[in-house]
Amino acid sequence: MKSPKVVVLDDYELLSRAGADIVTDLVSGKPDSSVVVATGETPMGLYRQLADKREMGTFDASGLTVLQLDEYRGIDPRDPRTLFGWMMRSFVEPLGISPERVVRFPTDGDAIEACAAYERALEEAGGYDLAILGIGENGHIGFNEPPSDASAPTREIELSQESVESNARYWGGLEHAPRRGITAGMSELLQARKILLVASGRHKLRIVHRALQGPVAPEVPASYLQEAEDVTVLVDREAWEGWD
Repeated sequence: MKSPKVVVLDDYELLSRAGADIVTDLVSGKPDSSVVVATGETPMGLYRQLADKREMGTFDASGLTVLQLDEYRGIDPRDPRTLFGWMMRSFVEPLGISPERVVRFPTDGDAIEACAAYERALEEAGGYDLAILGIGENGHIGFNEPPSDASAPTREIELSQESVESNARYWGGLEHAPRRGITAGMSELLQARKILLVASGRHKLRIVHRALQGPVAPEVPASYLQEAEDVTVLVDREAWEGWD
């Protein structure tokens, strides 16, 4: 086990470029990699950089298997606000990846069977070669809300109030925001051969330091990254400097 490698960049643009370079290097070495992909605001710059690399002919993602990290439950699967739709628009389509190479979570139906099907697909893919993750202000990764420990499985979960409030801006207000989700489990994510965590902005300062320098505990699920094998954390200065 190695401690997470923390790389502090001057700003979000440089963070995004650095993240894209890491992904490019990994995929060039293993073009058929399996990648689990976060949505949220922070990874979007990284994905745009990858799309630019593809347009320039310096990045080929067509051989990737892409697995969804998390999804809302109880909404219309055709709703453009699904996390699947966001992932397709920001990562899969711009990188020219066939939809047949994507493993998704359903928004409704039998959650137990959905989780089992996802885990079977992950096993067939040989596990995650790369996990691209963000971090919530309460320390969640994916929808692994606190408390979640290292053994937490892929499952349906009730979203924390913090997550519901954070997501409300996408849903026209708190009263419309989904209350339940489904997520890849901590037990699977922590086994990824490479984990890339990206965090940007002053609002992430406290939780980034708690996750990387505080106690490893279920109350901060991302703290278990301290115990994972190969973790690189990219932060901009606002998300790192000024912590006492």
